[in-house]
Amino acid sequence: MIQRNAEPAGLVGKRALITGGTRGIGLAMVQRLVEEGATVVTSARKEAPGLPDSVRLVTADVSTPEGVQHLAESALDLLGGIDILVNNAGGASSGGMPHFGGHTSIPDEDWCEALKTNYLAAVRLDRAVLPSMLEQRSGVIIEVASTVARRPAGALLHYGAAKAALVHYAKGLATEVAPHGIRVNSVLPGLVRTPAMDLVAENIRGTTGQDGDAVVHMMVHAEGAPMEGITEPADVADLVAFLVSDRARRITGAGYVIDGGALPQV
Repeated sequence: MIQRNAEPAGLVGKRALITGGTRGIGLAMVQRLVEEGATVVTSARKEAPGLPDSVRLVTADVSTPEGVQHLAESALDLLGGIDILVNNAGGASSGGMPHFGGHTSIPDEDWCEALKTNYLAAVRLDRAVLPSMLEQRSGVIIEVASTVARRPAGALLHYGAAKAALVHYAKGLATEVAPHGIRVNSVLPGLVRTPAMDLVAENIRGTTGQDGDAVVHMMVHAEGAPMEGITEPADVADLVAFLVSDRARRITGAGYVIDGGALPQV
């Protein structure tokens, strides 16, 4: 008979920090981890309504070293330690809006903003939080990337490059900290129905003059997923809730694509 380890369900007693948790995928993850029993601190650049009553919000700009340090210190103070860190802040609206004129149309400031928000923010926050995880010899880190890290899209070349760097970094960090009881994985969503997607659709609509619904249909069709429909934030949140739980205790250094089967690579 195969012996299975009896692992506790849910995240009761776990302390989590989720960046960018006031809308879209971030908000869905905050809600999901709270449902699982975790104590959650999240961050955003400004105050925002709609968070669960138990969640504490720290206003911080994680694209800056000062903002990361403020967030890390505040979260550690509020939680007394961190068991789960989800680096979610960023996205195509953070220095990653599409540039349809090709590589030469992307200005330096957009390259820098995409790298600061979608890559360096995670590197810096991990560096600030890891000492406490190393001390307790346990912890889980999730880096939220994107499928454009593996399938370059010309109009989002700067954003995709930042996310590709994040996936590479997550694998290396996972190898480094695994002997200390810490797991690191990346999650790569495809097209997700979020406010950020609406911003991209609006940008395309403004460039092409197409109807808003037509733009969304075009984006879904262009992704090429064999499954019907579009990925919702709750779908990504369910995956993350599993990966940070003890049921995923042997999973580290992996990158999980969630895009309805659109990514063609094996």
